[in-house]
Amino acid sequence: MSTTPEHDERIAKLIFASVYPHYVTKVEKKGRTKEELHEVIQWLTGYSEKDIKNKIAEKVTFKEFFEKATINPNAELIKGVICGYRIEEIQTPLTKQTRYLDKLVDELAKGRKMEKILRG
Repeated sequence: MSTTPEHDERIAKLIFASVYPHYVTKVEKKGRTKEELHEVIQWLTGYSEKDIKNKIAEKVTFKEFFEKATINPNAELIKGVICGYRIEEIQTPLTKQTRYLDKLVDELAKGRKMEKILRG
């Protein structure tokens, strides 16, 4: 299923800080830590711990969040279905990057080993 322009626009305008607490809750509920979540975010985006905290404090949108990110070249190895969309088929780069993050958070919450999550 491909995304619609309206769907892509909605993701672009979402505030990262409004979704972040849901990521934390999801992983902590399954026995993982905020530190592991940050490790996953850092691997995907190239951001430091300080960068992540600043992005949250600045209430950046997902568009702004990913504009300055250096996406890990191995992110293309992230495959599968998340939120009803097959990641490999998503054409819009921002939507694809956001779904990469969703998929990594999902894998972390499901107890997957960190080296597999980080495609190592």
